[in-house]
Parts: sequence; structure tokens; C-alpha cells
Amino acid sequence: MPSAKTNVRVTVTENGPYLVTGDVPIARQTIMTDAEGGSEAWREGEAVAHRASYALCRCGASKTKPFCDGSHAEIGFDGTETASREPYLDQAKGMEGPVLGLTDAEGLCAFARFCDPNGQVWAQVERTDDAGVREMFVRQVNACASGRLVAWDKQTGRAIEQPLPVSIGLVEDPEQQCSGPLWLRGGIPVVAADGFEYEVRNRVTLCRCGASNNKPFCDGTHAAIKFKDG
Repeated sequence: MPSAKTNVRVTVTENGPYLVTGDVPIARQTIMTDAEGGSEAWREGEAVAHRASYALCRCGASKTKPFCDGSHAEIGFDGTETASREPYLDQAKGMEGPVLGLTDAEGLCAFARFCDPNGQVWAQVERTDDAGVREMFVRQVNACASGRLVAWDKQTGRAIEQPLPVSIGLVEDPEQQCSGPLWLRGGIPVVAADGFEYEVRNRVTLCRCGASNNKPFCDGTHAAIKFKDG
């Protein structure tokens, strides 16, 4: 899906920060959980003051997070991009239910865990002829920040994507006691350090702890290392 503003983009720099152009808003996005600790909803925090163009830390070492302070050079950060450059559908596996379908590109998982409650989305898809299950399924799939999961309307063949404002979220995960990735929302183009343009998607998560093995995308390592941006 195209970006709302043509000058909006995030450019990965070689072993350095993400350069953001187009006056993209930033705000904290916190994973709220239910009584059992299951991911239930996103809570948006206060907006973060920023310039029209800015550099976001991706090495995890900046003392002025979320912005870059040059620490990547001091620590010798290796930001080599290793992620697949194939389109989403070429990476994903599909499942079909009676009314809706589900595609799952597991390699994009950012460990936000909205897929798990209510018996997991992979089981829910088989019961999408039930209106209540269908509503729950679509809500949980669309809460997947990385876009690993996509719901599909079998009748129209179209993806069911919740409209999102063009913005960047700084993910916080109190349940895992850590800070998560940069959540790019609303179809923000991402350009690799060598100029390659990744497929534009409604929901994308970029690593900001510096430890992902799927750079520039998040692979959930922030939870294992208990990354904190504070």
C-alpha cells in the first residue's frame, strides 16, 4: 500500500541509524495484557517531539534514544542487513478457513504475542464462519505489529487491513519487561543501505536493540536480551 505522503520514508544507513524523512509522528505504543498476561490491546502514549527529518538509533546503544547520538561508531556496530527481500506472499504460508484465510510469514515475527489469546489465530481461522470468532480473529491478526500475520477475505481475495496512520511507534512490552522494536505504520517505505526498496506494507517492525538476526527487521531478540530504551 502506498504511503500517504510521497516524501515519507525510512532509509537504513550502513552500520548506522535509520534516517526518517517526511515529518513522521512518533509515539510510544505499549502492549496491554489481560489477567492471564495475554496481549490484548495497544495503548498509545504521548507524542515524541521531533524534527521533519531525524535519525533513529538502531544499534541499541544511544544515550538519547530513540534518536541516534553516534554511539554506533563508538561500539563498532555491525548493521548488515540479512532479511529476505522477497515479497511478503512469497515468504508466507497460507491457511484457509470457511470464510477467511490467514497468511503467516514466521520470519517476520516480532514477538508481540497478539496471536496467542483465545485459542490462537491458527485455530480461530478454521471457525471464521462464526461471527464472534471472525471478529476476534481479525482484531488479533491486525494487532500483529510486524505484519507477520495477514487476514484475507476469501470472497474478494483481498487482505483485511485496519487503516493505520502514517506514524512510528516505540514499542514497550511491560509483560516481558523490555522495550520492543520500531513499529512503522500506515505503509512507510523502507530503503536498504544499498538502495534496495523493501516491499511497502501496512505493518512493519524494525530492530532498534541492535541484536536482531533479521536486520533491518525485528526478530524478537529484544525480549531475550531484555532491551530497555530508557
